[in-house]
Amino acid sequence: MSFPPYETYKDSGVEWLGDVPRHWRTGKIRQFAKLESGHTPSRQHPEWWENCTIPWFSLGDVWQIREGRATYVYETKELVSELGLANSSARLLPKGTVILSRTASVGFSAIMGCDMATTQDFANWVCGPDLIPEFLLMTLRAMKGEFDRLMMGSTHQTIYMPDIAKLALALPPRNEQSAIISFLDRETAKIDALVEEQQRLIALLEEKRQAVISHAVTKGLDPNAPMKGSGVEWLGEVPAHWDVLPLSRVTIDKCDGPFGSGLKSEHYTDEGVRVVRLQNIRENGFDGTDAAFIGEAYYRDSLGGHDVVSGDVLIAGLGDEKNTVGRACVAPIGIEPAMVKADCFRFRVNSSVALPRFVATELSVGSAFDAGILSSGSTRSRIPLSTMATRKLALPSLSEQSVILNLIESATRRLDALLVEAKSAIALLQERRSALISAAVTGKIDVRGLAPQSAEAA
Repeated sequence: MSFPPYETYKDSGVEWLGDVPRHWRTGKIRQFAKLESGHTPSRQHPEWWENCTIPWFSLGDVWQIREGRATYVYETKELVSELGLANSSARLLPKGTVILSRTASVGFSAIMGCDMATTQDFANWVCGPDLIPEFLLMTLRAMKGEFDRLMMGSTHQTIYMPDIAKLALALPPRNEQSAIISFLDRETAKIDALVEEQQRLIALLEEKRQAVISHAVTKGLDPNAPMKGSGVEWLGEVPAHWDVLPLSRVTIDKCDGPFGSGLKSEHYTDEGVRVVRLQNIRENGFDGTDAAFIGEAYYRDSLGGHDVVSGDVLIAGLGDEKNTVGRACVAPIGIEPAMVKADCFRFRVNSSVALPRFVATELSVGSAFDAGILSSGSTRSRIPLSTMATRKLALPSLSEQSVILNLIESATRRLDALLVEAKSAIALLQERRSALISAAVTGKIDVRGLAPQSAEAA
């Protein structure tokens, strides 16, 4: 659906705004809202952190607003005390204040749903009578290009307060702001509903994908095959002609990466020996996008014995909620010369017993269960190399392994194509959402007749 433009425009004098409706005002946001920063009371004064009752929005709360769909925030990870506020440059800001993250996680915005304070990582605007907070929020969400332009720093990015103070907006009359807000609320809700549909589809496809793989590598392809107990809880019954073996019986060599001072940041170079790290080991295969190297001479003289060649099975010895310990993949063709880093294990498969991809696939299928019984650690799960070697596998003949892998490849190829299609649809919907917000708050489309008349229109 296309939307009409306004009848006449003028040059705003602001690059990101371009031409705006002739009757709209333009200016720095701080002309229409009081700009405030936040602060962190000193941790050196424990008494300032007692009897804390005031919500205190910090970078630990950005997850609530990262998707750009939440309008209001009410709860915070931490609270601060009145005494702490009184002894810092932070202050209690009123409900309706618009916040913008400006450090580390830059460019995420929301409106305070209650009185609260923020850390220095946020810029905050208390809107004046001519500016509706929800309109300012939508404007900030249209300013990603501006934020990208203003960010400073390579690893810890920041928009400094002097640059924040220069941010500009186009300001229609309040009744038009209300019409724009109503229009965007309705239209973005429609888009968000479509996104949620695609997300549900993705979840179902991923569940189906995992079920296909899991069934194939633990039950085989013949539904009429005689079964036997595997003695392994997560495997359950397996075909009677399959062998159940520990990983150590399927491999001829194993190694961990070097610990301690053997591999430091200063040892890394732009090329040389590829260093396999945890982020490279994925359940669905080797992720080569994040490459790291060390010099060949240093590896040869100081770190020999951790080598990786194509076809080796790589296993993650460390995991967390998102990346399961024990997940595995196969080292790709052409990876040499390469080595494993600490907490990354390399197992070299006995080619007369198993196919590396079958081993890696089955290990990944069982990783969640094995992590629960074999790992240690509260926040990050760890399984040592010696324990990893005891993990059980159910193996058919080499020829049957090959047939199973071919079936998995065929079935997952179809599912992966549907996943790509669904993710592409989400990306297009999100682009549409962003473009619609930008067009509305800069006056490129006239939505006054497309939203219900608000109480403020009188």
